[in-house]
Amino acid sequence: MHERQPTSPLFTQVDISSSSITGPHTHEVAAENEQTRLLRDLVASQDRQNELLEELAGQVGAAVNQFGAASRQRTQELTQWKEANPNLARDCRAAAEALCRVQTEFLNLLTTEVNENADALADGEFMLTEFVDRFGPRLAHLNGVLQVLAQLSAATNQVSGQQAS
Repeated sequence: MHERQPTSPLFTQVDISSSSITGPHTHEVAAENEQTRLLRDLVASQDRQNELLEELAGQVGAAVNQFGAASRQRTQELTQWKEANPNLARDCRAAAEALCRVQTEFLNLLTTEVNENADALADGEFMLTEFVDRFGPRLAHLNGVLQVLAQLSAATNQVSGQQAS
């Protein structure tokens, strides 16, 4: 005869308590609420950042306008000065051209000095100090004088063209 083999149970134990039914669903709802809150916080932060950027842009625009107005006023004053002193403006131009030649010679002397003494300048603080003392003030003052002469000697029509733009 055939012996019966034990059969596996057809039914298993299933937990149907309320926590197992609502647990995962409640967790999903809580996660969605947290995501919604985080997104709202993110939007609020972006709104605040946009407000700050608009305020900054307004301040920059005001500063640019103020600088532009001061520049236009300075250009107008230079134009008036040149019209009142045309001979002096021409003399400033001639002086600026002469000083440009002097500056070129001075820069040639400076670069020759650097090229011939590069190692000593790099290694010795005394040599570097001597070099800066010898060339620095002259170069700075020469550049300042050239800048003033160039501003005072610029052609009047160039200044008028800048004023119109």
